[in-house]
Amino acid sequence: MARAKYTPRRRTGGINITPFVDVLLVVLVIFILTSNASIPGIKVDLPKASAAVALEKPKTKAITVDNTGQIFLDAYPVSLPELEERLRTEKALTPDFPVIVRGDASVQYAKVVEVLDLLRRIELNQIGLVTGKQS
Repeated sequence: MARAKYTPRRRTGGINITPFVDVLLVVLVIFILTSNASIPGIKVDLPKASAAVALEKPKTKAITVDNTGQIFLDAYPVSLPELEERLRTEKALTPDFPVIVRGDASVQYAKVVEVLDLLRRIELNQIGLVTGKQS
């Protein structure tokens, strides 16, 4: 019976970078997810509510009414007729896209109602009102 000669294998030089690559891929995925999490718009002081439903989708349109009453569509200032024209154009391309309305807490209620009335005339059904969390 012959005995097999056992010789330990020598490790080749170098650094094992597999764990490093794994960590980098996880960081990359987290970065991609967090970079797409916000909707472009104007910073406003949102009113507080106890519960909020998120309607953030890739085709979500954000309408913002700031504290001076100026209306913005995805961070671009528009008038009510321009807003109606752009939303009708978008509805022709994508019939059922969600719209979120962000109104500053100090803006007149009538200005937000004008925007909501416009959305009803255009017959958009997926409308959300953005609020902040109660503290």
